[in-house]
Amino acid sequence: MTERHLSLHSLWLLFFLAVSLPLASAVSAETDSPDAPKKHHKLVYQLNKADPATVRSVLFSITEMKEKYADDIDIVVVAFGPGIHLLAQHPRRAIDPRRPEQAEYLSMTGVQFHACANTMKGLHWTANDLLDFAEVVPVGAEDLMLLQEQGYSYISW
Repeated sequence: MTERHLSLHSLWLLFFLAVSLPLASAVSAETDSPDAPKKHHKLVYQLNKADPATVRSVLFSITEMKEKYADDIDIVVVAFGPGIHLLAQHPRRAIDPRRPEQAEYLSMTGVQFHACANTMKGLHWTANDLLDFAEVVPVGAEDLMLLQEQGYSYISW
């Protein structure tokens, strides 16, 4: 290329940048404005472990998300395998007694807790063996899949 072509190319590039950068900033400012509609979020947490650190971490994360997004977030916890013991009236695994209370409080803020019927069948449990706020779903893994198909973002520990 000749120097003339390079300088014309450079001029066009500078012109493009001069025009497009302010437009990009204006679009960004519009989407960040307080008048912009809030996005509604959806999260599904997989709880398939009963160890104290996992249960505590999952419930802590849910609490933080509810505090940050309040009514702008839907949260579902799908409990299966050992994780289902969090939702039991009389857990067969060592569950910190504060955690079912915390889960119940979260349910009062709109968090849904789903219990896997397959896991319950293996434990010879019925819905009466669960805490009142727990909802039975046929298969925990299927519930995770269906919720993701509905736009829920998947969180696992």
